[in-house]
Amino acid sequence: MTSINQDLQDKLRQLNVLEKIIGINVAIFVIGLLLSLIVKTASPLYWLELPKEVGDFIFKPWSIISYGFIHYGLFHLLFNMLVLYYVSRMMLNLFSQKLTLNIYFLGIIMGGLFFLFAYNVLPQNLLKPVGALVGASAGVRALLIFLCAYMPNTEVRVVFFNIKLWHLGVALVVFDVIGLFGMNQGGNIAHLGGVGLGYFYAKQLIKGHDIGKGFEKFMDGIVSFFKSSKKSTLKTVHKRKSNTVAGHTKSEFNEFNKQKQIDIILDKIGKSGYESLTEEEKAFLFKAKD
Repeated sequence: MTSINQDLQDKLRQLNVLEKIIGINVAIFVIGLLLSLIVKTASPLYWLELPKEVGDFIFKPWSIISYGFIHYGLFHLLFNMLVLYYVSRMMLNLFSQKLTLNIYFLGIIMGGLFFLFAYNVLPQNLLKPVGALVGASAGVRALLIFLCAYMPNTEVRVVFFNIKLWHLGVALVVFDVIGLFGMNQGGNIAHLGGVGLGYFYAKQLIKGHDIGKGFEKFMDGIVSFFKSSKKSTLKTVHKRKSNTVAGHTKSEFNEFNKQKQIDIILDKIGKSGYESLTEEEKAFLFKAKD
């Protein structure tokens, strides 16, 4: 039994951060399924759902994030988690875990805010009756659209053929806009919130601005609040400006062809994350994408 527990712990440690989120979503789905059999209700996790009324939301402020972990339909869960798994492969090969989490959770929050705005500000005759909001779709959309906007000309395999990411992004937005006139109007409103966040995040990051830093510090503050504060005995080391590019001298780097230069910088991102790049390396990568 000890060996099985150790193997399970080892496998869990090897999961990336988005795979762990997938595991949490699946676990909550199973809990919700079991609760629905016990209490005989269609919404056994209602305290985690995002209500459409602001008055109800005030008493459930955590639901602006927790709704993103709730799925009541098996196909809803499977679709979101499969897409999230695929996106995790691309995101975490190019960017840090923190940046990826920033986009995902800010996408969920923005999707929730779009949902609340629509059902509390817009004329009700424009809207269809809707219950509470659930599902990770807004966060998944944010990650997808971020990739589509950040590297639009990158090709990905879809079934039997390759398409550019910007084509995929446009198709997703078109489907979401059409969905505003369908039965899942509230869900598609939330999708568009995630779409807007992902697009804006990518365009600002290309300019060198990480708009998720404030959210990241806020979350770090919450985590550190529950940890015992210990003063570090390490001294601050001021780094000198490097004369190298991705581990090569500038003269060596300039001798490589353009594709090799891109591959070297992407390899550095894969090993150390996007934040490890120098301003010069970031600028080169941005120009190379165009």
